[in-house]
Amino acid sequence: MPEPATADTARPRGRDVDVVDLLLTQHARIEEQFLLVIGASGAARREAFEDLVRLLAVHETAEEELVHPLSRTIADSDAIIDDRLEEERQAKETLDALLDADVDSEGFETSLLLLRTAVLTHARQEERYEFPRLRAGIPAERLIALAPAVRAAEAAAPTRPHPGVESAKANLVAGPALAVVDRARDLIREAARRTRS
Repeated sequence: MPEPATADTARPRGRDVDVVDLLLTQHARIEEQFLLVIGASGAARREAFEDLVRLLAVHETAEEELVHPLSRTIADSDAIIDDRLEEERQAKETLDALLDADVDSEGFETSLLLLRTAVLTHARQEERYEFPRLRAGIPAERLIALAPAVRAAEAAAPTRPHPGVESAKANLVAGPALAVVDRARDLIREAARRTRS
């Protein structure tokens, strides 16, 4: 059985990876995961969708806790980050609404495609407006040092969307408790899946 998708499985290899490289690779992995969900049906689609949910949740949490606050230290970045956080909140709301849906219903596919467009647009906005500013405004050594911190934040992050928890402070206060609940739910779901197999 393949390992479930996580943001960390999308990590670039080779030279010292900076946080921008890591996030760009994760954006590509998210795009691939959307295609896996769209191309599957039945139990395979449900499993691919659950992997997508986890991938998005841990990725966005790490960005909200570490990357966006760092971006705010660069002059004239507040509006850019505020826009990204609003996009993340909207995506979490849509993803949360899809969690209990029948993955093979017609309405699910339409909502999934709308979510895909919103998430990929959000990623392109980060890549166009936030990431170049990080590379220009933050020393390379600091960006390299941030990559393992992002991976650590992802390892402890909630695995489900939690709309309204988009700030670094909200993630640090609520995140640990939400992560425990989400990860317990994941274990129960995985045990139930194994008994059905």
